[in-house]
Amino acid sequence: MEKKRFPIPPFTQETALQKVQAAEDAWNTKDPLKVSLAYTEDTEWRNRSEFINGRAEVVAFLTRKWEKERSYKLKKTLWAFHENRIAVRFEYEWQDEGGNWFRSYGNENWEFDENGYMEKRFASINDVSIQATDRYL
Repeated sequence: MEKKRFPIPPFTQETALQKVQAAEDAWNTKDPLKVSLAYTEDTEWRNRSEFINGRAEVVAFLTRKWEKERSYKLKKTLWAFHENRIAVRFEYEWQDEGGNWFRSYGNENWEFDENGYMEKRFASINDVSIQATDRYL
């Protein structure tokens, strides 16, 4: 049995905000293994058009992601919450291997188990090319 990963559902405004901040902080480490530990062993993801199942696939996906998306910086904002679900809006900036800058915008829907681990993560994301002078994250 896995230990509890606080805060746990059902979420309040305060605990939903804590969960969102913890996710933002973890993703900004760009450490795939550390990030993966917030998810259930059998987590299910949809990220853009890619379907990911389980922590091992999460680690592989995030490793590829951060090899491509250099200088990655993320900001997440709570959109809504109810019982064991949280919806967030996010944006992040990154640079490709050619030095081009992008800002990615999206929404995520999260569902948590009773111990506070994320079981499901569904993300819709769009990328916009930006100039380095347009960065603000």
